[in-house]
Amino acid sequence: MHLPRTALEDWMRDFYFDTSIDLGSSGVQCWSLAELRRLLGITVEELDEIALDDSPSYGGPNLRRAVADRFAAGDTDRVMATHGSTEAIFVVMNALLSAGDEVVVPDPAYHSLTSVAEAIGCRLVRWRLRPETGFTPDLDELRALVTPRTRMIVLNFPHNPTGAHLTRGQFDDLLGLVDGHDLHLVWDAAFAELVYGQEPLPDPSTLHDRCIGLGTMSKAYGLPGTRVGWCLAAPEILARLVPLRDALTICLSPLTEHLAARALTDADLILAIRRAQAARNLDRLAAWAEDNADLVSWTRPSGGVTAFPAVVGVADTEELCRELGRRHDLLLVPGSGFGHPDRVRLGFGGAEDAFGEGLARLHKALVERRGTL
Repeated sequence: MHLPRTALEDWMRDFYFDTSIDLGSSGVQCWSLAELRRLLGITVEELDEIALDDSPSYGGPNLRRAVADRFAAGDTDRVMATHGSTEAIFVVMNALLSAGDEVVVPDPAYHSLTSVAEAIGCRLVRWRLRPETGFTPDLDELRALVTPRTRMIVLNFPHNPTGAHLTRGQFDDLLGLVDGHDLHLVWDAAFAELVYGQEPLPDPSTLHDRCIGLGTMSKAYGLPGTRVGWCLAAPEILARLVPLRDALTICLSPLTEHLAARALTDADLILAIRRAQAARNLDRLAAWAEDNADLVSWTRPSGGVTAFPAVVGVADTEELCRELGRRHDLLLVPGSGFGHPDRVRLGFGGAEDAFGEGLARLHKALVERRGTL
C-alpha cells in the first residue's frame, strides 16, 4: 500500500512548532507533567517504581482496566491499548478491509479516516456534511449510500473539523443501520467527551459486536505526548489486530501507560477543567464571529474544539493562513486540507489569554487583507 502525503500534516509540520499562538489545533490545552502530578496526586516515588519494560500486546492491565471502566462497561477483554488512535485506525482497516471493498466515509474528514482505506484499494463512498445546512448530519443521506457491497462505515462525532454532532435519536438510528447490514462501524470517538448542550453518546462498541470504538488521550484529555490511544471491540476482532500490532509498535511505554491510566481514573476532574475552558472560548468565539459577520461566516459547533468558518470573499484561504504564520506568528489551518478551500479550521481549546490574542491577530490580518483587495 502507498499512503500519500497529507495537506494537514504538511501544514502542521511547517507551522505548528514555529508559531506562538495556536488557533489551528483540534485538542484542548496540554497539561504539563507538573500540573498532571499536582492534580492527580502522582508522587515521584510512584513514578520511580515503574519498570521501563515492554508492555503486553493488548496494553498493561491498569490502563486496560481504566479504559474499560470508563468506556467499555468494565470489560477489559474488549480493550486494546494502541499507539494513539492513528495506530488503531491503521490496524483496524488493514485487518478488516480488502481491495475493492466499499467504505462509507464522512466528507470533510480527518485524513486518516479516509487515506488508509483508500491506500488499501477500497472504494470510498463519501457522506457529505453540507455547508449550506451548517454541516448537520443527514441520516437519510447516509442510509441511501449503504449497499450490499458496503463493508465499513467510518464516522467521527463530534466531527473534526466542523464540530457537528449526532443527536441520541440519530445515534440509535445509526445502530439500526449497522444491524441491518453485513458491515462494521468504525466510530472515532476522539471528541466524544467534548460536547455542549447534551450528554456524551455511549461508545457503540458496547452495544453492537460489529461496532469498533477508537479513543485517544490527545484531544479531550490534553495529553497528546503520551501517544496513548485505544480500540474497543469484540475480543475476536481485537485478536485479528495483534499480528499488525506486532509488526508496527509491539507495545506502549509503561510510563505513558501509567500516566494515561491515572488520568482516566480521575477523568471527570481533568475534563471538567478543560471542557469549561473550551466552553468559555467558544462563547468568546461566538461573540467575535457576530461582531465580524462581514469577515467570517460560521456555524456554532455542537462538540469538539474546532469550528470551520468560511472567510468572506476569499475563495482559497491558504495564502491567508501562510501570511498569518509568517507575519502574525499565528497558526490557522486552511480548509483545503479538508476539501473546502474557502474555509479554515479554527481551534478554540487552548489557553484563554492566548486564544483572545489569536482572535485579535486574526481580525487585524483580515481587516488588512480586505483593505488591499
